[in-house]
Amino acid sequence: MRVRVQYFSQLREVAGGSEEEVELPEGATIGELLARLYQLHPGLQKWDRQILIGSGVEFVRRDKAIRPNEPVAIMPPVQGG
Repeated sequence: MRVRVQYFSQLREVAGGSEEEVELPEGATIGELLARLYQLHPGLQKWDRQILIGSGVEFVRRDKAIRPNEPVAIMPPVQGG
């Protein structure tokens, strides 16, 4: 299945753009998506413990199964003043 990944803030620079499509097997999890993204963009891995992952309109855990055509957002932690 194809998964559309959107990158925000500093992660856009690391990934080389604001979004891309990644091919994964049916039933893949967010954790498996992240592993694939780290292969494609090794610089993302340093953010592993800090990134927030959104799917639909909510934040999700790494064991969540991805549905076909479901967009996934990868974000750095929110910072404020």
